[in-house]
Amino acid sequence: MMSTTTSSFRGRQSMQALRAARAVWVLATLLAPKLAEGQTPNPRPFGVGERLVFVVSTARSNKIGEAVMTLSGPIDVRGTQAVLSSFDTNIRVAMMKASNNSKSWFDAGDMTSLRFTKRARRPFSSQDDSVEVFPDRHRWESAHDATGPVGSDHPLDELSFIYFLRTTFFEPDSTYSFERHYDVRRSPTTIRVVKHETLQTRAGKFETTELEMRVKDGAEYKGDGVLHIWISDDACRLPVRIESAMPLLGVGILTLDSAVTPSCRADEPERTTMQFRDH
Repeated sequence: MMSTTTSSFRGRQSMQALRAARAVWVLATLLAPKLAEGQTPNPRPFGVGERLVFVVSTARSNKIGEAVMTLSGPIDVRGTQAVLSSFDTNIRVAMMKASNNSKSWFDAGDMTSLRFTKRARRPFSSQDDSVEVFPDRHRWESAHDATGPVGSDHPLDELSFIYFLRTTFFEPDSTYSFERHYDVRRSPTTIRVVKHETLQTRAGKFETTELEMRVKDGAEYKGDGVLHIWISDDACRLPVRIESAMPLLGVGILTLDSAVTPSCRADEPERTTMQFRDH
């Protein structure tokens, strides 16, 4: 018969083993975001039916136009169920009109761009582009007979990249580098965390994080294009303010005017997102 002392000893061993197993499980849970670098979780802070309306202004003009950013779908793109993001900007200054209409078809599950179109009209120039992105083949093809290699398994275009930013938590005072643009000539995209700021707009009051997004210019593939975007710190991760260069007008400012967000509520707790380490 087993002695009381031996039974007590083995009982303590079992309890120690159980505590050790629990400690390993907790440690693995805490480290999961680091081990899953490059991934983002579901549910997304955005979804079909989202509609964001922005007032467009400059440092010298209160309002020169409007921009509307929407999500629709799902839409079949070569066998993949994609969401369609449309970002339409229309401005007018005196007799001068300009517009920019971008569309991105992307897989919201793994944040991968499949198709991108852009139509820009300005007083002295215009731009039209239509690109098919083939992540499995690591190639992209343009309607203008241009083609090139894709350097990532999950490439993005300039519009879907904004949604990618909304799924990602960035550490304060950090800088990140991503090789995610479908055209390798426009990589890397650098993200710098600038500061925390409270913004009041007609859509509400938001606690935000300002990000500086720097990408190689798409027209000449030299130099950098710089965009500043303020993303809300709530569950919806909304682009509350966007600043970028506008031809002839200097810096254009897009400020959130209204938001329809079926997939989330701004008063919900912020959703846990995967963290990215510095590169």
